[in-house]
Amino acid sequence: MGFGQYGDFDALGLADLVRRREVAAEELLEEALERTARVNPRINAVIHLMADRARAAVAAGLPDGPLRGVPFLLKDLLAGFAGEPMRCGSRLYRDAVPTQDEELVRRFARAGLVVFGKTNTPEYGLSVVTEPELFGPTRNPWDLERTPGGSSGGSAAAVAARIVPIASAGDGGGSIRAPASCTGLVGLKPSRGRNPSGPGEPEHWWGFVCEHVVSRTVRDSAAVLDATAGDYPAQLMKLAPPAGRFLAAVGCEPGRLRIAVSVGPGLGGGLHPECREAVLATAARLESLGHQIEAVDLPVDRDGFIQAYSLLLAADTAVTVRLGERARGRAATVEDVEPATWVLKRLGEAISGADVNEAIWWMQQFARRWLLWAEPYDVLVTSTLGRPPERLGFMTPSEEVRATLRQLDAAPSSYLAEHRAAVIEAFRPAFDYSSQTMMANVSGQPSLSLPLAWSGDGLPIGVMFTARVGDEATLLSLASQLEAAFPWAARVPRVNANP
Repeated sequence: MGFGQYGDFDALGLADLVRRREVAAEELLEEALERTARVNPRINAVIHLMADRARAAVAAGLPDGPLRGVPFLLKDLLAGFAGEPMRCGSRLYRDAVPTQDEELVRRFARAGLVVFGKTNTPEYGLSVVTEPELFGPTRNPWDLERTPGGSSGGSAAAVAARIVPIASAGDGGGSIRAPASCTGLVGLKPSRGRNPSGPGEPEHWWGFVCEHVVSRTVRDSAAVLDATAGDYPAQLMKLAPPAGRFLAAVGCEPGRLRIAVSVGPGLGGGLHPECREAVLATAARLESLGHQIEAVDLPVDRDGFIQAYSLLLAADTAVTVRLGERARGRAATVEDVEPATWVLKRLGEAISGADVNEAIWWMQQFARRWLLWAEPYDVLVTSTLGRPPERLGFMTPSEEVRATLRQLDAAPSSYLAEHRAAVIEAFRPAFDYSSQTMMANVSGQPSLSLPLAWSGDGLPIGVMFTARVGDEATLLSLASQLEAAFPWAARVPRVNANP
């Protein structure tokens, strides 16, 4: 099989070739490694290779799973792979090596996937871009001066550039859907509890985080979810099993759906005109397919949400740093983490348990109101992001913000807690950019970004679909209907691994 052909297949297509013995798993692995060498120096998506371990796994015999022989990349965060470093984009975790596989990683292996590398991520997954100081920025294959988003930007860039057809991703505030939007991919955040978490890693961000993959086709996302979904004895958040296989929903007519459509600002200051047009064009397409469309305003208190969300992330960051300190056997210093992370960590230490609990209660009440409001609708449609892919460095703090962060870092904890609003304000650009995604993390709903629009300068713009908790099937059915009616597979980024 020639190099060019590889890039035309999705994961299920490659697995079918292996099953029919038209290509060997060994060949696919070597092809993926060659593709990594060809394009990764330009995009910096893969930051750790384990070629010999992958070759040994193939030689030992792969499980007869639905994705047997397909090369695969793990995001270097949460997806612990025993014996391989997991740096989480942070100097503090530079030497961290998990001693056990996380349950989701075990299921990837049982599906027959061949893990050969790990992908870049911002420090602790805290950013909407993938530009860690430890490894440097990942670049968008559509335009090397643009971001692929975060925090699964490395995985998204690798899939978009045709290194692999799928790669692992995690989403605590949009980190699957935002990179999918920036790079022209399918990005599904499953319902809370659909995929396993742990047993080693904590339930990050109070259950906001869900892991899955980014892919080029809807059917690949469905097939991986069939292979990974379901609880296990150590699972803390359990969800009732689906009525059928997720792959069966692909190609199945969704029926006439009641669809809410919003072009409001969400958590941001406004929606970019091209993102607004993408949503309105998608609404017209959905209407042409027979669905009932209703314009709505999102019931979200922007300032209250941002404050509660930010305080919870600050508290979680403080614990993440504390765990790193225990692993290294010494106290962390400002040299161990990035400046913004350090200030967020200090805020997490400065606020009280009552502050954290109040933020949790606020989010619980928000989720209840939101779910009650959303119940009449089968699907909510919004833009995935507030703007098309931004230029690299747009999240880098200005000198004014840096001066504020330095001042806050030098202040005592009591001052930091009292002036928490200044810290939160420094992170507001993240909420302006990822303005639509975070609500589904708090509510636990499944949410999916599809590459249905393109900016005037040829950059992908994602449109987001959110359904009721546990109803990934409706999302996948609707997504496959749109994929068939308005296909995107023929679009390939300027920088890709094809010869």
